[in-house]
Amino acid sequence: MSILNLAKKYVIDSQMFVSLMGTMMAAFFMLEQDIFKWPSLLLIFITYFSGYLYTKYQNNKKTFIKILVFNFICGILSFCLIVFNHNEIRLLKWAVIVVIGLLYNSFFLDKFIRKIPLLKIFYVGLTWALINAWLILPEFNWEIFWISWMFISALVLPFDIRDMKSDDVVTFPILIGVQRTKYLAYLLVFMACLLSLIFLEREFALSFLLTTVFIFIMIYFSETENRESYFSFWVEACSGLPLLLLLLSWLINC
Repeated sequence: MSILNLAKKYVIDSQMFVSLMGTMMAAFFMLEQDIFKWPSLLLIFITYFSGYLYTKYQNNKKTFIKILVFNFICGILSFCLIVFNHNEIRLLKWAVIVVIGLLYNSFFLDKFIRKIPLLKIFYVGLTWALINAWLILPEFNWEIFWISWMFISALVLPFDIRDMKSDDVVTFPILIGVQRTKYLAYLLVFMACLLSLIFLEREFALSFLLTTVFIFIMIYFSETENRESYFSFWVEACSGLPLLLLLLSWLINC
């Protein structure tokens, strides 16, 4: 098995990659707010990883019990991380976000959130934004919330373009077409970038601006016929790019 196939199986398909990208985005805002803590970062990664594993494998009878056991262990570990490093308010925030994640797609509900037409992209954006602007911060930060919400909502749209021929629910590409969906994604990313330039520290805003350029390119070339790796790697990587660019700038300036 080639290195690329191994990476796809154990990094991307395992939900490790998307969880890492979400954690890197949270770390970016933690650094910007000067509240970076490793226990908080570990908590965020565990939350993303267990949540995405549950979403992907909940309908797989062979692995569902294993996923439940794994998520239970993750829940205990997350509880301990919060109790020993934070306070009961952080625990409440975490619990709310976990419930919101379960509502997004759980087989035991009559109707999933993701089955509601057009709501999926904004709901995913909401979940990520709450982690970045609420869970990791002492007080709710509306600027970071709107930046994260629009940024992540825009990144979900290329995945809707990818899935438009197989989706059984109305999405933006199905409703308004691929090109107009891209325009919507451009607008959301542009607004997120504009807010970052206004509210974030200069070096963080610059990293976000450069990320916007890359995302525009990813959106422009998003087509239903693209290979799966285009979306599951390149588009997904956009979430972690602000932190990577920030660290690169620090390295250059050292």
